[in-house]
Amino acid sequence: MRLLATFAAFLLLLAPSAKAQVPVDLELVLAVDVSRSIDDEEGRLQREGYMAAFTNPRVIEAIQGGSLGAIAVSYVEWASYEYQRTVIPWMLIGDGESAAAFAEKIGRLPRVSMSWTSISGAIDQSARLFGQGFRGTRRVIDISGDGVNNNGRPASVARDEAVAKGIVINGLPILNDRPNFGRPAERNLDAYYESEVIGGPGSFLIAAEDFNAFGSAILSKLIREIAAAPGAARAAALGAKLRPASPGE
Repeated sequence: MRLLATFAAFLLLLAPSAKAQVPVDLELVLAVDVSRSIDDEEGRLQREGYMAAFTNPRVIEAIQGGSLGAIAVSYVEWASYEYQRTVIPWMLIGDGESAAAFAEKIGRLPRVSMSWTSISGAIDQSARLFGQGFRGTRRVIDISGDGVNNNGRPASVARDEAVAKGIVINGLPILNDRPNFGRPAERNLDAYYESEVIGGPGSFLIAAEDFNAFGSAILSKLIREIAAAPGAARAAALGAKLRPASPGE
């Protein structure tokens, strides 16, 4: 991590102004659903999934396999359109030590649970974060959640605006057969994410069959996002359900 910090500082010294951005292979925003349909146990499984993924040697290998050998990651928690929080600002990750530091920050976050589900709000909040200290070869928003958009403007409108800015949106719908505050369980959530949420060149989704499968799904998804490779066979081997974007997206 010390070498990585030295590398970043060196790049900034070469820059013509204090506003110069550090080049990275990927700027990745992890946008994580904290609406009330997700209980304490499910919230714990979500966070543990991200923590385990960022300390997995395969993820570190994927990061270091890029042309610059580093990515920038930010962590957003979202619920209603009014509740969108960047709880971990951009961090430079290029080795096991920096990845473990990011995972540790996730583990220290307080548990939050808020009303409503605004995927459009999550996209809008995430899109505003890009270009703040880093310049990625690719810009990706990774949306995970267990419900459809029910607050704020339509998710597809926010998706289309973000894609027009050169941002790719990938999805990790969490399939759940449990009723949601008296409402029936969401059906065909993966199909909803495919048609209304994901977008941009090479966009894709990997569905977690339930919260217990979240860890495997996020590991597979992160490796694919970081490496920007097809990876379908790898995802299938991990027991995740992968669906690429529809033609034309």
